[in-house]
Amino acid sequence: MRLMPQGLWFLGRRFPCAIGKGGIRVQKREEDGATPAGRHRIVGMMYRADRLAQPQPWAAKIGPQDLWSDASDDPAYNQLVRKPYAFSHEVMRRADPLYDIVFITDYNHPNSRPGHGSAIFLHQWRRPRFPTEGCIALRRDHLKWIAERVPQGALLEISQSLASDA
Repeated sequence: MRLMPQGLWFLGRRFPCAIGKGGIRVQKREEDGATPAGRHRIVGMMYRADRLAQPQPWAAKIGPQDLWSDASDDPAYNQLVRKPYAFSHEVMRRADPLYDIVFITDYNHPNSRPGHGSAIFLHQWRRPRFPTEGCIALRRDHLKWIAERVPQGALLEISQSLASDA
């Protein structure tokens, strides 16, 4: 899987996508809204079982209590946690479809360093090419197609040549 100026390439196909509102950066920081350049692995996939079929045997269901810690002072920073939760977090089981399928990358995960930015996911976009907070977002049917074919551990390459701080 490779992010190029024309979109995300996977298995010989190009998919239009959205990236972070902060562009692509080599030196990612917390809350910069950037998508991090580099080589990242797809280390997990989560999905809404009440909305779609399991895309891969290794995909985990998103439960009603599932959250993702995004507080850099939290011992569980950049990890899946459960309700109730006192630290800042993102709700994984959303009312909208953005996280119906979520690929979890190994960017700053699982051994997270505070200040380097929390989770970089691949998820559904809000609307065509609408920027994210740093994740990569795709059309629902494209995300589903990829989810049905991507192996766990697949490499996601985001070239440093695309970065504004390269």
